[in-house]
Amino acid sequence: MTGITRDEAWDIVCKYVDGQGLRRHMLAVEAAMRYYASIFGEDLDEWGIPGLLHDFDWEIHPSLETHPAHGASILLDCGVPKDMVRTILSHAPQTGVRRESLRDRALYACDELTGLITAVTLVRPSKSISDLKVKSVRKKWKNAAFASGVNRAEIESGAMDLGVELWVHIANVIEAMRSVASELGLEGTEHN
Repeated sequence: MTGITRDEAWDIVCKYVDGQGLRRHMLAVEAAMRYYASIFGEDLDEWGIPGLLHDFDWEIHPSLETHPAHGASILLDCGVPKDMVRTILSHAPQTGVRRESLRDRALYACDELTGLITAVTLVRPSKSISDLKVKSVRKKWKNAAFASGVNRAEIESGAMDLGVELWVHIANVIEAMRSVASELGLEGTEHN
């Protein structure tokens, strides 16, 4: 039992996040977390909800000094269990909260990567994640100017800490994001 439902978590997102791009990022991370929960035999909500909520406070605390540390008390007041809040805090190195659990490591590993996968998808002619291959991400990976805000070293260390080879991790997150392609706006040009 999570102490909070997925619908309640989504209500928190809707209350604090106006930006469509940020909401989509959080949905992508949620999908990746649920995917990994299924791989590791964990509870889907116990993993998905922290993925969904991890950046809920970015618009109200838009700096590394305040995010997500200042959002933790809001989450606790909303009934989010302490262990989930701890996982959310652990995804941001600046909080000093160590990634101890497999769930903590999964959140860190998936967070930055979803942004890169989204960027690669959106520059494809189809703009669809359904036909995205790992080799396309690999090609863009080598181009430091592409999605230059994406910290590739963080993605690499996250995959290593999760115990999943980098390109397998990328394939897993692509597959996870495919499951929510329409919510992410990544279903392709024929659907937009």
